[in-house]
Amino acid sequence: MIEDDWTVHRREDGEAVGWIRPDGDAWTAVDLLGREVAASVDWLEAEAALDERGIRYLADPWMLEGEAVGPLRVRMVEVTPERIVVKLEDFGDVRRPGRRFELPWPLPERLRAPRDDDPDGFTFG
Repeated sequence: MIEDDWTVHRREDGEAVGWIRPDGDAWTAVDLLGREVAASVDWLEAEAALDERGIRYLADPWMLEGEAVGPLRVRMVEVTPERIVVKLEDFGDVRRPGRRFELPWPLPERLRAPRDDDPDGFTFG
């Protein structure tokens, strides 16, 4: 949950890339998925960490566990401090209706980056 003392950090083009929150006498950078990017750093280091992280990870494939026998390959649809919405991978076919899953924010453990042993979506088992 975003607290009142969190400050949104934006790129030069105005796009939000995360928040900076107080951490004692220092600051902690938090990305759009609620993950700590840098902890107990000065303000400029927190900004730099968020700028470096960017938002490109939102376009990457993700794996969702707990909805099927194995992990499902999904893509981000919506990310807000209230929820994360993903849909089954459609490989760019916008006509294909995709099943969507609404998850809590911050990033739950069952939504993760793909591993080498995960199904790639192109291989039939």
